[in-house]
Amino acid sequence: MELLEKRIQEDGVVKEGNVLKVDSFLNHQIDIGLMNEIGKEFKRIFADTEVTKILTIEASGIAIAAIVAQYFDVPVVFAKKSQSINLDGSVYSTRIESFTHKRVYDVIVSRKYLSSEDKVLVVDDFLANGCAVDGLIDLINESGATLQGVGIIIEKGFQDGGKRLRERGIRVESLAIVDEMDHKTGRIVFRH
Repeated sequence: MELLEKRIQEDGVVKEGNVLKVDSFLNHQIDIGLMNEIGKEFKRIFADTEVTKILTIEASGIAIAAIVAQYFDVPVVFAKKSQSINLDGSVYSTRIESFTHKRVYDVIVSRKYLSSEDKVLVVDDFLANGCAVDGLIDLINESGATLQGVGIIIEKGFQDGGKRLRERGIRVESLAIVDEMDHKTGRIVFRH
C-alpha cells in the first residue's frame, strides 16, 4: 500500500534491535484518515472472504481492528492480556511472547464472544516473529471457529513470522512488508 509505505518512510523511526517506531501515526497517536484507508484496503483484499468477527490483541490492535471491522460490519473481539473482575464465565486462553515488550503474556477471550460458528479475520499492527498471531490462532482453534485470514499492517519480512504462517497454508496479507532497515542510516526497504 503506497500511502502506508510513504508514511512509514516519512515518519517511521528505525531503532536498534530491529524496532520500527510508528507510534506517531499507528499505535500511540493514530492517524484516523490513514486507518480508514487501511480499513478499506483490508476490505478490498478480503472481499472474497466471509468474516463474522475480527480478532486482535490488546492494546495496539484494538483501534486498528475497530476501523477495519466497520468495513466488514462485524464485531471486534480482542484478546485481553490480563484477567479482569468483570470478565465472567469461562475463557479461552493461551500464552504469547511479545517481540516489542520482551515478555510473555497470558491472553484470554471470553467463550461468549468466539464460537464454532465464527469465521475470523485476525488483524494486527505488526508481524515479526509471529508469536501474537500464533497465539490468536490458538484461541481460534480452541473455540472451534474458522480462521479466514490474517491482515497485518506492517510485516518485518526479514523475520520469519510471515514465512512460517504462509508455509502452514495460512492466508497472510500484509499492507507493507519491510525487507531491510538500518538504525544507523534510518533506511527502510520495502518488498514489492
